[in-house]
Amino acid sequence: MATSPQPEGGSANAGNAAAAATDQGAPQRKKDRTHWLYIMVIVAVFAGAAIGLVAPDAGIALEPLGKAFVALIKMIIAPVIFCTIVLGVGSVAKAATVGKVGGLALIYFLVMATFALVIGLIVGNFIHPGEGLHLQPYEEASGGEEGGMVAFLMSLIPGDIPVLPTLVLALLVGFALQSMGKAGEPVLNGIKHIQAVVFKLMMMIMWAAPVGAFGAIAAVVGKTGWAAIGAMATLMGAFYLTCALFIVIVLGGLLKIVTGLNIFLLLKYLAREFLLIFSTSSSESALPRLIAKMEHAGVSKPVVGITVPTGYSFNLDGTAIYLTMASLFVSSAMGMPMSIPEQISLLVFMIIASKGAAGVTGAGLATLAAGLQSHRPELLDGMGVIVGIDKFMSECRALTNFTGNAVATLLIGKWTNEIDIDQARATLSGQSPFDELSLEPEAHGTPAESDRPNEGEKVTVS
Repeated sequence: MATSPQPEGGSANAGNAAAAATDQGAPQRKKDRTHWLYIMVIVAVFAGAAIGLVAPDAGIALEPLGKAFVALIKMIIAPVIFCTIVLGVGSVAKAATVGKVGGLALIYFLVMATFALVIGLIVGNFIHPGEGLHLQPYEEASGGEEGGMVAFLMSLIPGDIPVLPTLVLALLVGFALQSMGKAGEPVLNGIKHIQAVVFKLMMMIMWAAPVGAFGAIAAVVGKTGWAAIGAMATLMGAFYLTCALFIVIVLGGLLKIVTGLNIFLLLKYLAREFLLIFSTSSSESALPRLIAKMEHAGVSKPVVGITVPTGYSFNLDGTAIYLTMASLFVSSAMGMPMSIPEQISLLVFMIIASKGAAGVTGAGLATLAAGLQSHRPELLDGMGVIVGIDKFMSECRALTNFTGNAVATLLIGKWTNEIDIDQARATLSGQSPFDELSLEPEAHGTPAESDRPNEGEKVTVS
């Protein structure tokens, strides 16, 4: 039942309502679970590093834990890629049918994602993260009497399915269903249900991430000592700096040139949403608030309703930067650097595979594993180190993705003449403050479903 906005004032009640509104769109139970997983991974990373430094042999002996977790990730790669690509192709079709706004949004998302991937490759080639670690494939580093038991336990995990054939099949199925029109909708709905099961399985696997991170970090630190800690810190620092520069220079420059608006004022306007994203490591929790705030900033409801949900699946700038930098980190750490042609081929793969491939926490890892498996399968054993530090980078990915979608909404509003620039300036300058009391669950997020062609494909960006 929709309720009318409360009058301004009413201090105590207003504060309570505003606080309640801040958490709308993020179920408390899910928020708590993500919070605990994050804490456990951090504890596991520090514990693994400590054991690797204090007792290197014991740390190296824990390597099968990391290997088992990577095997579980490999197991789920193909189902994740298949479901997200099939549904992603369907989402493109829906978005394209809304005409100028949808087509312009998709072109912009494709260009920006490609640009972000290229930036990740450039930075990765410049800093060479992971260089000097000289990690070895698990099979070469393990052995002894434990080999039989470890091999038996590893054999219990189903093998992985080839990624590139899965990707090609998913594209063909997606286009076939697209051409079937309404006759293909039941199949798409069925795949959505399968995707829900796959994502649930992915989340179950991610709850083993603390164990996998503990074993992987203990092993790599046991082998290389402080060099591993320095390499991981270098990757995280470079990633954070790259995302910050991308937001300020690339997104901020575009925003200033096209609309005349200031990126720092936009960041200040979205401060509450950034806090919400940081606490949940997911930009989906702030989706209703972004829709409401973009409408308040003067962008028309149809443009917001098309651009924001579609962007949550297709405009993943932070994830794109992460995928390429993490790939180069693993290849450098394994002492198997990728050639330029391999990097370009990986970039093309990531452009396709990253579309809608952020379904749940950990799906970014699945996409990264898919890229490595499709190009250099021998590099997968080096992913255990990434598992340990992935959580430290998830908030930065989510914040970058969220900011990219906010900027995209303003840009597309300007390009389609569907934005009140005077209202936007007044809003960002604080002259027309956003009324937190107007953010009702029914007011922003559920009505006008027909105006939001991709809202059914909302994803968690991690």
